[in-house]
Amino acid sequence: MLNLYDVLTEMGFKVFLDQYVLKPGDSLARTLETGLENSQAGILIWSNAARDSEWVRNEYDVLITKATNDKNFFLVPVKIEKAPLPTFASTKLFIDFSDYPDGPNGGDLLRLVYGITGKALNDAAVHFAWEQDEAAGIENAKISAAIRNNRPEKLKQLFEGGGLPWKTTASLACKTADGLIKLGNKDEAIEMLEKVEKKFPKSIRPKQLKALALARRGKENDLDEAQDILGELYELNHLDPETTGIYGRTWMDRYNKSGELADLRQSRKLYAEGFEKAPDDYYTGINAAAKSIFLGELDKGNDYAKKVEAIVGNTAVKGDYWKTATIAETLLIQKKYSEAGEMYSQAVDIAPTEKDSHGSSFKQAKKLMDMLKPTNEERKIVENAFKHLS
Repeated sequence: MLNLYDVLTEMGFKVFLDQYVLKPGDSLARTLETGLENSQAGILIWSNAARDSEWVRNEYDVLITKATNDKNFFLVPVKIEKAPLPTFASTKLFIDFSDYPDGPNGGDLLRLVYGITGKALNDAAVHFAWEQDEAAGIENAKISAAIRNNRPEKLKQLFEGGGLPWKTTASLACKTADGLIKLGNKDEAIEMLEKVEKKFPKSIRPKQLKALALARRGKENDLDEAQDILGELYELNHLDPETTGIYGRTWMDRYNKSGELADLRQSRKLYAEGFEKAPDDYYTGINAAAKSIFLGELDKGNDYAKKVEAIVGNTAVKGDYWKTATIAETLLIQKKYSEAGEMYSQAVDIAPTEKDSHGSSFKQAKKLMDMLKPTNEERKIVENAFKHLS
């Protein structure tokens, strides 16, 4: 959703995103109606999490009412996961972004822009959209293959080669930079993201990834620069889970240097805030759980872990390292050491080249075990999943 916000903002649209504005307890209908008063269109974003969210269903009721009463208001349903649309939206044509997990691109982006401006695609535009679908899909596949094959040089070549799908949005470049970070090439990622920022100055995602790369690189002044970036985004009310999550991570880094519990509490506060605003976001949820454990609040950490487990399940997710590693961490926090060790091993097998990601997971697991006090045998079960790092 943040990538879509970035794309529309870069195109010159003024976007109202509830995640930045609404707080639990606010009058949802009144706040949305205020935001919609001068809006020409609404985008109904549907996912598996939305299907079970009463909050989201209420938002959609407001959009549907607006679209019904105002013929000049254009409502476009968008799927971001392989989830069936609700009955009220299934009667409308919808845009399917489920094949663009790293951000909207290709012909579907063009269809969305036409939809929110109330225009129909002519024959030439339909043909162009089809061509862009194919081109964006090929570029995505090339990036994924380069990450899987541990080819940072190939990632840089793809970025420099460019092409139209790379020029319309920052999503392909962000996926490439994120791949460099995962493969441990932080310097190259930062250099790439600085170029992307110049090309897409209104986009938030390149700034977030640059802060993440700086925090992971850890050179002198990197942490300060990362927090400067994230602090500015936070004060500008960009309170999506990525901003609050990465910001929370930098406060954990600060705690590791200072040993001050206030820094650790600030880290947990930011993760908890991100999870509260987006209760389907497992990244902020699992980190709120872990930081609670580090604070010695084992019951609270266990409660967060169970909420996250309800989101991610307990079965390895094909092709998704971080979700599978998160499942492992929920099991670890619940002291299910054998299951956690097996799940960490499956996560490593999913992305064998992403050793920087493995190292991050292992570091977190060791810290958790220091607080959870497993037996030596139980600890070894978990550590064996990361024996390739030694």
